[in-house]
Amino acid sequence: MSGRASSAGAMVNKDTALALTALRGCVTLLAESVAQLPCELYRRTGDGNRERATDHPLYDVIHSQPNRKDTAFEYYEQAQGALGLDGNHIALIDRDGAGYVRELIPVSRSKVRVLKGNDGMPYYHLIDENEVLPSRMVHHIKGFSLDGYVGVSPIETNADAIGLAIATEEHASAVFSRGTTMSGVIERPREAAPITDQAKLDRLLSKFAERHSGIRNMFSVAMLQEGMTYKQLAMDNEKAQLLESRKHSSVTICQLYKIPPHMIQMMDRATFNNVEQMGLQFVIYTLLPWIKRHESAMMRDLLLPSERSNLYIEFNVSGLLRGDQKSRYEAYAIGRNWGWLSANDVRRLENMPPIQGGDRYLSPLNMAEPGNSASALNATPDQMKEIEDILCRV
Repeated sequence: MSGRASSAGAMVNKDTALALTALRGCVTLLAESVAQLPCELYRRTGDGNRERATDHPLYDVIHSQPNRKDTAFEYYEQAQGALGLDGNHIALIDRDGAGYVRELIPVSRSKVRVLKGNDGMPYYHLIDENEVLPSRMVHHIKGFSLDGYVGVSPIETNADAIGLAIATEEHASAVFSRGTTMSGVIERPREAAPITDQAKLDRLLSKFAERHSGIRNMFSVAMLQEGMTYKQLAMDNEKAQLLESRKHSSVTICQLYKIPPHMIQMMDRATFNNVEQMGLQFVIYTLLPWIKRHESAMMRDLLLPSERSNLYIEFNVSGLLRGDQKSRYEAYAIGRNWGWLSANDVRRLENMPPIQGGDRYLSPLNMAEPGNSASALNATPDQMKEIEDILCRV
């Protein structure tokens, strides 16, 4: 991505865009959120359950170390970062003789051209090696795409919005570097004799600017002689609403990546009542679509066609979807009392070891089937007989 000039006049490319704190915060938030999730390979079992396929060669690649250089966290962070900036993540697939994946080697998007073959399938031209690879040798995750072959870069398609943010930052920097309160003209009375010596005039203006411009000289007091007056021409920060413009640019970038502003430390409108709900919305409406792109592309590129019927890849997002402790415990109590959660189910969700007798499910009395009181009470036949004897005596 070479970049282009925006309507605001600022050059927009990956480097200049990442210099914006809001954009960097959004991109790294998505990258780190995806990277911290464990990626698992599961096998469907005959009883309708699932188990981790730790014996499969692909498990260690996607879960622990995709290649000899990168850890799983580093690899997924880089992959999601490339998607956030370029709209594409491309990695070369190294397979063994049986066709199983041994390594995933990331390649910069700028070094690969995506071609459309006569068979309608994508082919990948490695520019430096001048070699064309078929899709079975390349792992390609696409962002939002217009043609189905290449993802669209958010930076390229929104260059004007990002360029305006860059221009706003440059303007703010220029304001503070040149002085924030003294920017105008010095007037002398009409009847005063003109200064004919240009060197004297230059020294006057230079000395005035030296003493009263810059951050260290903000709000300094000037004394003018010979009837001179100072007239301020430029608008001050409050009138120009410079801070509001910078804040609006940050919110615009958050809209681009669908990030709640409070998640990049913009806490103006965040409260304790809505932060948790916005966090869950971030997981559901922002993070999950990206995760599904990763999962679907890995299922397509990394599993053999014969394996897709009983093997699947999934990121574990249960930890991100959990609410606060009080809300979780209230939900567990409802599930426990209504009989669809056991004590061990709850402990498993909280990463706690099972306990003896913890697999028992309760059954509410009002939900028991008629004539099946033993099931409602979870009592053994001997216990039911003892209860009946007590009731007969009464």
